[in-house]
Amino acid sequence: MKIRAGIIGGAGYTGGELLRLLLNHPSVSIAFVHSRSQAGSPVTDVHTDLAGETDLCFSSELATDIDVLFLCVGHGEAQKFLQNTTIASRIRIIDLSQDFRLASNSTIGARSFMYGLPELQRDIIRGAQNIANPGCFATAIQLALLPMAKAGLLSDVYATGITGSTGAGQGLSATSHFSWRANNVQAYKTLTHQHGGEIGASVQLLQPQGFDLHFVPWRGDFPRGIFLSATMDYEGTQEEALALYQTFYASHPFTVVSKTPIHLKQVVNTNKCVLQPEVAGGKLVVHSAIDNLLKGASGQAVQNMNLIFDLDETEGLHLKPLAF
Repeated sequence: MKIRAGIIGGAGYTGGELLRLLLNHPSVSIAFVHSRSQAGSPVTDVHTDLAGETDLCFSSELATDIDVLFLCVGHGEAQKFLQNTTIASRIRIIDLSQDFRLASNSTIGARSFMYGLPELQRDIIRGAQNIANPGCFATAIQLALLPMAKAGLLSDVYATGITGSTGAGQGLSATSHFSWRANNVQAYKTLTHQHGGEIGASVQLLQPQGFDLHFVPWRGDFPRGIFLSATMDYEGTQEEALALYQTFYASHPFTVVSKTPIHLKQVVNTNKCVLQPEVAGGKLVVHSAIDNLLKGASGQAVQNMNLIFDLDETEGLHLKPLAF
């Protein structure tokens, strides 16, 4: 018997990626794809790459005979949706917005959301009813820091990361037009990025004493992917750092620790995070690369769905990297 899934906000980037994954997931059938802006239109009118793959149309109605509901709406919209819509308590919800990621706002009505980073809380996620999917930059940074946090070695962390234009969503803005992005790079939200709260909360689960994160994100001139470098004090050797990271992620299928320099195309179109720790001059630099729409959003949402329905964690997520 297949898991019946519904998608709210299926016309955007994360909704489209989720749709692509679920159409090819052997244990899932899609009950409906909801969109206010595209209701009644064939899904392939928006996601033209799916021509010949599906006959689904966007719906304005919600089916009730589903097992899991994915919320692929903007920040602030998931909370409004649940306030104004009655969803049966038996239906699992996986929210891809930031609305329920922090403990202070993780509950709405009778529903409580569990933060869904499998490399941090996989066993707890397996028993969860509702999941708050992590942010894209938050995923890349946390995976770069968790082994050090478990060892109690984090103090000040300085991170810089660059993200593709899809990270800004489908709506156009002055900095998302091709003519602005092409051959261009810009720093934004310097030291004030919204993912700082969830990163701090996760790290505290492994290292109760505080640490300071100084993060500068950049807008890049490519569509998808995140590449970041996090620098911190470290007194160990290269071999010790490599062993620390390899041991921590040994049982996690989507996080790969590399001995050699990594690059973005290793992860684009996959649910992988590839990490490379480098030691020099009393510092550890951890390079981290993910696809912001997959491991940073829809792929991780499917990974969480697999866990809460007791499927193989990797099911439906064996994806081909672009490579070149």
